[in-house]
Amino acid sequence: MPGKMAPSRPRRWPWAATLLAVIAAAVAVVWIPIWTLRPFVPQSAAAMARAYALLRAAPAATLVALAAAAALAWRLWGSTRWPGRLLLAAALVPVGAAAWMARQNLFERLFPPLVRTGFASPAAATAFVDPGDMVLAIQVQGDAAAFPVRQIAFHHVVEEEVGGTPVAVTY
Repeated sequence: MPGKMAPSRPRRWPWAATLLAVIAAAVAVVWIPIWTLRPFVPQSAAAMARAYALLRAAPAATLVALAAAAALAWRLWGSTRWPGRLLLAAALVPVGAAAWMARQNLFERLFPPLVRTGFASPAAATAFVDPGDMVLAIQVQGDAAAFPVRQIAFHHVVEEEVGGTPVAVTY
């Protein structure tokens, strides 16, 4: 019929682009501090300050991103067929994962404290401690212990009791 226009389809791409931006922001707010604070890699003071600022903001920012992503997915849901709905549901997974990761102490999981240490006499320790190896030594109330740095390098912290006193040995 001349003069009548066909009903226009809703424009979904701005909403979908916004959803992708929210996903990218949620993942970035978690990934950037993890990448910046890598152990054994030099970091600048400015990079450390930015990483710690993001770490502090990440729990709230990822919850806001999760709510925004859910609202955007809900907005797009009605005008999308089942393959698109499957993609919308899948799009919420990285945002939910970022919200969960923002509440985890990744470095505590990577470097758990060494809780159950074993002790050896100085004569027996020569089998696994070389003469030039560095050790962390402590003496409390007449009781002494030495912890080879090479062996605690992965953990960085040893929880032990020396001379009846609980100690945390670290370097």
